Amino acid sequence: MKIIEIVSKVKVENKKLLALVYTPGVAKSSTAIYEDYDKVFDLTNRSNSIAVLSFDYFESLKRAIYLKETYGVDAYPLAIKQNELRDGEIDFVVENIMPNFIGVDRALIEGKAYDSAFDIPKMSKGCLLSSDMKFENFEPVELRRILGGVIETRVVEYQGMFSNSMKPVAIVSDGSAVLGLGNIGAEAGLPVMEGKAVLFKDLGGVNAMPLCLKTQVPSEIERIVYLLSDSFSGINLEDISAPRCFEVEQNLIEKLNIPVFHDDQHGTAIVVLAGLLNALKVVGKELDKVRIVFSGAGAAGQAIARLLIKMRECLSNGKSGGDGILMFDKFGAVYKGRKENDSSLEKMAEITNFEGFRGALKEGIRGADVFIGVSAKGLLTQEMVKTMAENAVIFAIANPEPEILPNLALEAGAKIAASGRSDFNNQINNSLVFPGLFKGVLGSGLKKIDNKVKIEAALALAEIVQADELDENYIIPDALDARVAKNISACIMKMSEKMP
Repeated sequence: MKIIEIVSKVKVENKKLLALVYTPGVAKSSTAIYEDYDKVFDLTNRSNSIAVLSFDYFESLKRAIYLKETYGVDAYPLAIKQNELRDGEIDFVVENIMPNFIGVDRALIEGKAYDSAFDIPKMSKGCLLSSDMKFENFEPVELRRILGGVIETRVVEYQGMFSNSMKPVAIVSDGSAVLGLGNIGAEAGLPVMEGKAVLFKDLGGVNAMPLCLKTQVPSEIERIVYLLSDSFSGINLEDISAPRCFEVEQNLIEKLNIPVFHDDQHGTAIVVLAGLLNALKVVGKELDKVRIVFSGAGAAGQAIARLLIKMRECLSNGKSGGDGILMFDKFGAVYKGRKENDSSLEKMAEITNFEGFRGALKEGIRGADVFIGVSAKGLLTQEMVKTMAENAVIFAIANPEPEILPNLALEAGAKIAASGRSDFNNQINNSLVFPGLFKGVLGSGLKKIDNKVKIEAALALAEIVQADELDENYIIPDALDARVAKNISACIMKMSEKMP
């Protein structure tokens, strides 16, 4: 049988290409679109992408294949739950998925044949490239302009039975918290989601499609994803601001029978746990005994803290894992009863900061063993690093610019410094996690990604760096290391075999 694959126009073969396709380079394309929304048609594949909508996935797939082979458009098959539609919901869904497409094909919904005439305009200027062109020579915006985005579809023959895992993972975003750029909207978030789809495919062999939604209302996001969920093998939530992201994730986990994973939260938490386990081995400290200070208490910060607390409890035979963890946001230390707390922060205050500290980061970081930054550029100074404990560990992973550059942290006395950047050692990046994690989850048929799965993934990632290789410049493997996705997926599949 024939299926639709989602493939990359640029193979991520080295760190320079990784930086161009994903972070930090992709931020430039997103910023350009935010400043001029019409550029979405130049810098992404939207101008050549359409959604094929019907009430049956295989009918949509059949028409998508026909349109790709006949007209050359990148057609994405989508099935909407007919029996659960309310009045006007087809138009509601179409309106909100439009940031991804030049049009939505409704031929099948209107009762037409799969090979009926196609009248949605194709805007793509095409992509005529020299065979010896070196993508590394281009700036991120210019690269996307020439290529018309970094993903496309192709039709392939598949031998064997069709399985749900062959459907794409939907990379769902509302554009409300894109990288470190903030609420720049669905269109401006599209380059990031396309870049993510490239990494899904190139690093994990997983089909993934961007689904940037126009709405930022949690209940509407949930409704759209639910109605279209028969089109996907899993849901990767991305760049949705806190605290709304917690609600969206939890409600979708409860409603859907496919895995739901908010990568900003849990992908970040997994890679931080893996890197921190190895970093503490280098400096001779133990995870359940160190003092940890966070700058940033949003989605990523809270998820990292929760996973570290869970791991610390495992290591200390049930002792509270939040002892010695202190979180800061733009209002200062997070503590119980603080007027600026939302419901999620109040819950975090109940499991951290047992001493009730109420000062600023400058005071709170004194004597800390570990700094974890998921906030904004420049919030950690060299003077602050100098007040930390001996052999301090700095994970400054704000994107696209960290809280402190690694070289400055090391100059100030830190023993180990990590960031989210590919141009320094110890890159702490989600691309180390989500391709292999989804490969393992989809391959094993797991429907839920719980703490056990996350911890197993972190341990598998950490173990790739052998004891005799560990040092202050190598605590985490390279994102392009072929062992990463393989080891993570293998450990998840092995774990699933032991589950009842």
